[in-house]
Amino acid sequence: MSRQVDHRHQARVRPNAPDASMQESSADATLSVSFTQRVDPFALHLNQEYPVAKSNSKKTPPSPHNAAPSETKAGAEITREQLIDNLNDDLAREYQAIIAYVVYSQAIKGAEYMTIAKELEVHAGEELSHAITIAKQIDYLGGTIGTQPKPVKTSDSAREMLQFDLDNEADTIRNYRQRVRECEALGEYAMSEHIREILKDEQDHLTELASALGIDPPRL
Repeated sequence: MSRQVDHRHQARVRPNAPDASMQESSADATLSVSFTQRVDPFALHLNQEYPVAKSNSKKTPPSPHNAAPSETKAGAEITREQLIDNLNDDLAREYQAIIAYVVYSQAIKGAEYMTIAKELEVHAGEELSHAITIAKQIDYLGGTIGTQPKPVKTSDSAREMLQFDLDNEADTIRNYRQRVRECEALGEYAMSEHIREILKDEQDHLTELASALGIDPPRL
């Protein structure tokens, strides 16, 4: 007697169901993806708290004691030692001016020069004040204060003496303008302000001398 097939049992079987080996392969792949994508929260915390330093970090600026020479606006390098030497040169010009104004104020003769002769006495006192200011700056920088004046020209001509003063003032102004740039290149801004104050007096002297000579002040 032939056996009848239970069609109800066959209907429960899913067509094209994957075998066991395929199911294991799929599970392994899922596990692998899950493992590689997992983030270690402890490692993430460490990275946030202690970030790794970048290799292109900025270099430490040099110590002021080992700093390279500074540059003026004209591009010339200047050191503190050179500034001290230059200020001593300025001081020598101030000594020169003091002596010249003392001598010329008393040696100038002639009614037309009496007014300027009195002005030269005032100039002598102002140049002494300038010399003290410059000496203080030299001492501040740690330098040795100079004692020698530049040579003083003499003449029997009142006009020549006034011209000597005019030429000296023009030279002084040029040098002090350069000194202002040098001070600022080294960051000595207070010192540059002291020299600017001196410049105001020197330019007044230049104008008064030019007026006494009956000429226009030279353009510097």
